[in-house]
Amino acid sequence: MSKFTFKILWLENNIAIAIDYIVGKNTSPLTSYFFWPRNDAWEQLKTELESKPWITEEEKIELLNQATEIINFWQEKGKNESLLQAQEKFPKFKFVGSN
Repeated sequence: MSKFTFKILWLENNIAIAIDYIVGKNTSPLTSYFFWPRNDAWEQLKTELESKPWITEEEKIELLNQATEIINFWQEKGKNESLLQAQEKFPKFKFVGSN
């Protein structure tokens, strides 16, 4: 069972990614939102995760791989795909925003 989940702002010209820590049935924000392509969200996320020594290297790699997947999906299809289609592709993530 994962200890983390992504929150995604699915916008027309940007995607914003944040990670929450799962505590029981609730979540607690682990990071703020990082925007792509406005900023290098992946690099910002990597720096943020590296500042948290209690997260294992395997968890950091998995989180960054998932961030890469969602950024790539948005870059390739985001402007053409609906929020619903993104939710279907990434059912474990929490999405907000519309297009």
